[in-house]
Amino acid sequence: MKITQIRNATLWIEYGGIKFLIDPWLGPKEYMPGFEGAIHSEVRQPHTNLPFPVEEVVLADAVILTHVHPDHWDSYAQQALRKDIEFLVQSEADKQYIEAQGFTRVRVLGTEGLSIGEVSLYKTPGQHGERAKIEPVCRQQGLPYDAMGVVLKAPGEKTLYVAGDTIFCDEVKQTLQSYQPEVIIVNACAARVASGDRLIMDANDVEQTALHAPGAVLIASHMDEVSHLSLTRQQLRDFITRKKMSQVKIPENGESLEF
Repeated sequence: MKITQIRNATLWIEYGGIKFLIDPWLGPKEYMPGFEGAIHSEVRQPHTNLPFPVEEVVLADAVILTHVHPDHWDSYAQQALRKDIEFLVQSEADKQYIEAQGFTRVRVLGTEGLSIGEVSLYKTPGQHGERAKIEPVCRQQGLPYDAMGVVLKAPGEKTLYVAGDTIFCDEVKQTLQSYQPEVIIVNACAARVASGDRLIMDANDVEQTALHAPGAVLIASHMDEVSHLSLTRQQLRDFITRKKMSQVKIPENGESLEF
């Protein structure tokens, strides 16, 4: 497999002969205001431009959209992607939302899985922040709470787990036990709401994921771009150096890793 960090949670994953585009957030630097109800809401986002032209970013065989929050899917992606691209989403509500934007090959990914070519994909659960605390905040903002993860399997490939927007929780622990992934992508900038509660993994969550997946390589994504981050790449690098966690990789925008 080849994993290219584009920006934030946006990735290319070349796996089993298929090129997947994950969570395309494709607008230019600072086009979006910070999120109301989150820390640093006054800071515009994303913090950088894409490392590749939009026309190149959308050259994929399929899109995996973990959820429809606006730092994972935007009007720039809607306009740039071809309408007949294979499209996987987490729910019937997300399917209807994407189909209303003109996309014609949208499927709901479930825990029972589906296939694209020789690649089998399975939906996995998580918690986009502690459910009891964060789900009401999302409702107040008119945003959905749930976000899926995805496990990919294919002949000749290591098992890959894209955890998506989640903290370390029982659902993640169960996925690690059930699928025994050898490569794991975690969203790890510790984005926080105004109360201080995190929405995705922080450094301690990354450590817990590593401890529950001995032998796996972890890739930290969703870094350095959103206004409500509370953990930078450099801070996470310092943490993993102190903890001697050489299995954690933190790619820069535009950087590729192969396994």
